[in-house]
Amino acid sequence: METIFGYIERITFQHAENGFTVAKLKQAKRIELTTIVGDMPSIQVGETVRCEGFWHNDHKHGLQFKVKTYQVQRPATVNGIKKYLGSGLIKGIGPVFAERIVKYHGEKTLEVIDTQPDELLNVDGIGAKRIKKIKECWAEQRAIREVMVFLQNFGVSPTYAQKIFKAYGNESIPKLEENPYQLAKDIYGIGFKTADGLANKMGIAQDSDRRIDAGIEFVLSTLSNDGHTCVPVDLFLENAAKLLEVDTTLVDDRLDFSVAEQRVVIDALLVEGAPKAFVWLKTFKVCEEGIARELKRLLGSSSTLKSIDTHKAVEWASKALNIDLAEGQRAAVEKSLVEKVHIITGGPGTGKSTITNVILSIHKKLTTKIRLAAPTGRAAKRMSEITKMEAKTLHSLLEFDFKIGGFKHNKENPLDIDLLVVDEASMIDTVLMYSLLKAIPDHARLILIGDVDQLPSVGAGNVLNDMINSKQLPVTRLTEIFRQAANSLIVTSAHRINQGKFPNTKIQQNGDFFFIQEEDTEKIAALIADLVAVRLPKRYGFDRFEDIQVLSPMKRGIIGTHNLNQLLQQRLNPSDLPLRKGGTTFHLHDKVMQMRNNYDKEVYNGDVGRIVKIDRVEHEVHIRFDDRVVKYGFSEMDEVVLAYAVSVHKYQGSECPCIVMPIHTTHFALLFKNLLYTGITRGKKLVVLIGTAKAIHIALKKDQTTARYTGLKSVLIAQDIGSFS
Repeated sequence: METIFGYIERITFQHAENGFTVAKLKQAKRIELTTIVGDMPSIQVGETVRCEGFWHNDHKHGLQFKVKTYQVQRPATVNGIKKYLGSGLIKGIGPVFAERIVKYHGEKTLEVIDTQPDELLNVDGIGAKRIKKIKECWAEQRAIREVMVFLQNFGVSPTYAQKIFKAYGNESIPKLEENPYQLAKDIYGIGFKTADGLANKMGIAQDSDRRIDAGIEFVLSTLSNDGHTCVPVDLFLENAAKLLEVDTTLVDDRLDFSVAEQRVVIDALLVEGAPKAFVWLKTFKVCEEGIARELKRLLGSSSTLKSIDTHKAVEWASKALNIDLAEGQRAAVEKSLVEKVHIITGGPGTGKSTITNVILSIHKKLTTKIRLAAPTGRAAKRMSEITKMEAKTLHSLLEFDFKIGGFKHNKENPLDIDLLVVDEASMIDTVLMYSLLKAIPDHARLILIGDVDQLPSVGAGNVLNDMINSKQLPVTRLTEIFRQAANSLIVTSAHRINQGKFPNTKIQQNGDFFFIQEEDTEKIAALIADLVAVRLPKRYGFDRFEDIQVLSPMKRGIIGTHNLNQLLQQRLNPSDLPLRKGGTTFHLHDKVMQMRNNYDKEVYNGDVGRIVKIDRVEHEVHIRFDDRVVKYGFSEMDEVVLAYAVSVHKYQGSECPCIVMPIHTTHFALLFKNLLYTGITRGKKLVVLIGTAKAIHIALKKDQTTARYTGLKSVLIAQDIGSFS
């Protein structure tokens, strides 16, 4: 093994999970920079490092030094210090101030910041406000370093240190020592496996109660990420024992303990007519039972709105709006004028928007207390455009309150409404539906509008489907496709897919739906990039960022979202000044998507925005979501991903003028009829499918709607809240 020594000039790549790093090292008396590669998660630009390893001539990247072990020292040279401070390590110090500070204090710069930071006031342009920020950030960096060292001692990537410190502050190390498994609950991005690795290195036994208890909740949480609110006990025990690598009896014993501690619930559901034991995380059991209870409350209460002749009211509204309603639409409107809770479901072109406007026009004569909402910002915006009324996201409607750790509007503080109309109701998961129902007063009417044939919610549950199939609630199914919509190949193809039939792929000169046959995934990826960057904007005048959305069934693979995002980023928005965070490279003006609900920032899972500023001095990225700009610290950038290509699941509730979607047998695991149907129905003006007919046939034969384990349908029937068909 050889040893080399120098300071880090720049970091080319750093993997967020395993810390694998590619960096350029400046060695003394060498003009050319040395490429070093290896697991070096904690190194910073400007730091001096002593690396042990060996030279390797890579056929693609040339001569590299492969690092086996390394030691980090604070930069000692003026150039190293300048790089260190100018890299954006300390908020308030960018390249310009780094140059000035080092010019004034020279090699003593870091010592001055450490022990006499007020001396920086002598540097031109640095005032008391900036000094305060530098002091705070320097102290924070020192504390984060201590956490990094602690994690490294146990073989865990130090890349998590900043998040851990943000969550626990100066209590970080004591908290980690007390219960490493708490990390998986408290820190976004840290899963059970990472926490388990730390616990193992800290000497917590594989069969310890602490480990198995944490594993039980982790397995149920993981299953909820797949949409299940509950799971058969036998299947759960099998999954948990396999993950934890312990005997099933040990998990079974601790499951009883978790039940006694009221962290999980075991109950029976009927499966093929026979009772079968299922297990829930308590949250989901409480929510499912709560949904049934709240629906029963609403259905059992009277509306305070005056009774009207529904037939005459519909006649009046039809004339006022100059709308000729079909029989099914008329029945849906009349039912919405008498029922306390009403579900309206139907595919594209069946008139859901028309019905909404008729219902609203009549209710406006009865009350001013009408609210409109949808699960996502884009769906709410579309609802506003259709109705010419304000529509909010459900989260904004309910108003999250950090003081109480929940929504302001709840059982004790209900919404001041007589009517609530919610669009895209198929997207509402179990927890959100319970929160919504609790906030609706006894006297109010609730109308849920959605397409039950779409994919179920991203969150756990299959709420709209379960509510309809329980036959305990008033439901109207719209099936007739209206004349104007019937001329659209998007609409007719979507309905054919829903019926299990192959879509109409006959090419029409002015058509809005095209299928391009291509087997080779590399060619599909290249064709997608060419369509988005050149052909579609040129032919249809689409904006490459705002009007075209690539959807893909999967993340991985050549035509998965990850690779397509990199390809499209380089094609549409290349940059010489990238920001590398969380394993992703971000550019100014990139299209990005939020991946989790962040109540503090008021941005939610699936929201799409554009990066408008990258501030390397303040460590901030500014992202515009519709009409407002939200600030993200660099350490928070793992909450967003590139969104040139996104999964069909994540794009539910959104629409775009043009959808481009690969469909290929390499996506086999996720090829389902409702996924293909959902993807196609996201397009307003044009849909382009690229791939193979075989993949479409596979999707048509597979239906995912029954794949989720939930208890809501059973509890609705058990509550006997009504009897509707």
